Amino acid sequence: MSVDYTVQGQVAVLTLNNPPVNGLGLATRVALTNGLARALADEAVVAIVISGAGRAFSGGADITEFGSPKAFQEPNLLSVILAVEAATKPLIAAVHSVCMGGGLELALGCHYRIAAPGCQVALPEVKLGLLPGAGGTQRLPRVIGVEPALNMIVGGTPVKSEQLFALPGQKLFDKLVQSSESLLAEALAFAAEVANARPLPLVRQLPCSHPQGDGYFQFARNRVKGMAKHFPAPLKCVDAVQAATRHKFADGMAFERDTFLNLMWTPEHRALKHLFLAERAAPKVPDVPADTALRAIKSVAVVGAGTMGGGMAVAFLNAGLPVKLLEAQPEALARGVATIRQSYESQVKKGKLKPDKLEQRLSLLTTTLRYDDLHDADLVIEAVFEDMGVKEAVFRELDRVMKPGAILASNTSTLDLNHIAAMTQRPQDVVGLHFFSPANVMQLLEVVRGAQTATDVLTSVLALAKKIKKTAVVSGVCDGFIGNRMVEHYLRQAGFLLDEGCTPAQVDRAMETFGFAMGPFRMSDLSGNDIGWAVRKRRAVEKPGFKFSQTADLLCEQGRFGQKTGAGWYDYVPGKRDALPSAWVTQMIDAHRASLGLTPRKITDEEIVQRLVFALVNEGARILEDGIANKSSDIDIVYIYGYGFPVHRGGPMAYANEVGLFNVVAAMQRFAQNPLDDAAFWQPAALLQRLVLEGKTI
Repeated sequence: MSVDYTVQGQVAVLTLNNPPVNGLGLATRVALTNGLARALADEAVVAIVISGAGRAFSGGADITEFGSPKAFQEPNLLSVILAVEAATKPLIAAVHSVCMGGGLELALGCHYRIAAPGCQVALPEVKLGLLPGAGGTQRLPRVIGVEPALNMIVGGTPVKSEQLFALPGQKLFDKLVQSSESLLAEALAFAAEVANARPLPLVRQLPCSHPQGDGYFQFARNRVKGMAKHFPAPLKCVDAVQAATRHKFADGMAFERDTFLNLMWTPEHRALKHLFLAERAAPKVPDVPADTALRAIKSVAVVGAGTMGGGMAVAFLNAGLPVKLLEAQPEALARGVATIRQSYESQVKKGKLKPDKLEQRLSLLTTTLRYDDLHDADLVIEAVFEDMGVKEAVFRELDRVMKPGAILASNTSTLDLNHIAAMTQRPQDVVGLHFFSPANVMQLLEVVRGAQTATDVLTSVLALAKKIKKTAVVSGVCDGFIGNRMVEHYLRQAGFLLDEGCTPAQVDRAMETFGFAMGPFRMSDLSGNDIGWAVRKRRAVEKPGFKFSQTADLLCEQGRFGQKTGAGWYDYVPGKRDALPSAWVTQMIDAHRASLGLTPRKITDEEIVQRLVFALVNEGARILEDGIANKSSDIDIVYIYGYGFPVHRGGPMAYANEVGLFNVVAAMQRFAQNPLDDAAFWQPAALLQRLVLEGKTI
């Protein structure tokens, strides 16, 4: 049963029991209404307590039912809450740990609510492109006030129960108990106190207004509009809370429900729901049992104290893991430690970190110039120059000094992990951990599984990723893995567009209007144009027929590597990151175009977006065919969290489904006719062609 029914004295206790967060799925809703009816029919029962087993009161909707008929099947959550409100005996919600979404809406339907301290309370529906759909926008403003409620609904972030209890005039919680352990006993005592109280209080009967009336809501809209950008839900949240102040409760509920159902049909909701499920599915690898034992990772060593190594060290230190940092030269080591300290001091100045935390984290950091001093670390990761010869030398040393069972990780972004593993006598212990720069900030972690990587190594680093608050995606071994293998074709298309008539600013503007955090040329300037130059030099040897625009090489030959040199595709003023259009770059592109005998043509933003995005889709499909990615949603996670793909589009593969694979393939076939493009690349992946014929999505 997903709801446990017990009677303690004269109080019936209905305990939600649907691990892990007591989601309000159909079975739970049925069991809850059945339990309620049973308690009301029992003359010996004078009051009812609803609580939650395990680590939550309720986290709200059951994600396993997303998109299925069960999500709305009767009794739906609205019907359950109506039954709760109509109960003829006092009904007390005893909340603890997690009370979110539908769980909070259920509690708001109860006559009384008591809470344990530390309970995370939220209406997070906006993060799925929705608003609360079971009365949250109508009831929460009535119990904590319009402004606090609107902030919670628009932000979707959790607030602790004690903070809400401290709000002036709040009617959300009737009592804040001492601890989670005493919650049930205190709930039973409270139930006995109110057993004879009549009439039973209902949140729906409380008044709801703001002293500034509609003026406040216009102010709120102006503020939310700047934050909402591509998402309709935040502004709709403002409308729904305003409706609570303008209309009778029933009419406000009808407005909320209509708005909720309309938002469910938006592409933004579909994108956010896709990402929500994709993020939870990413760590699941088909051939790796969920109960695979983990190797203990209690200490970490980092080889290389540069930008990437220092960022990785900070990520581990933030998670409370002792870190030993190695560099070849004392000066480089001192610079690395100074940069780490400066990073923490900056957070202290901004109020994001307390001074004692700074010293606590730095106390976990030790340094060395000798490989032998790393021997007792549970995991070691290298962050040295992206050159196979350098990596080989590092892994031979690590193989020599590291204890048996230690995990040996490479931060390589493109190189063959199997070749690196072959430099050791323990290839089963070698794995790729591709952090994205800045490593302590970027959420994505590409976990590269070598041909011989042990399953317990894989599961251990996936658990470590969660500990250091990274979203991990597993990739097989190929040149560039998932992200960089795809971005190469994205950047190639950007180069071809320059040859055909675009400027860097036009391409960037089109992609940023589409929703990218930054266009391809601004991105290259930020990461360093010399990185791509090194890859193209390697390509020229390995694949001499591989086609690129020559403009990027001409740029690099002038030392214009981007922001770090003050000049790249754009010009930069010292101390600022503003990308200023460069007359020199424009002249360079014009001259190169003329040398090829090309006449520039007018290119639409639509063509720019389609060529760059569909290049990602086609290569992504080939990555799936090759078994490099386990599922298409993994590719979307990589591009959302690692490459600035617009969240409201759901990732390149989800966007392709939204556009329609038939339309995507038709566009690819058109691009293949362009003599200045790469016709071979634009042959649609076999997987795409098959899915189009079958009428399926990717």
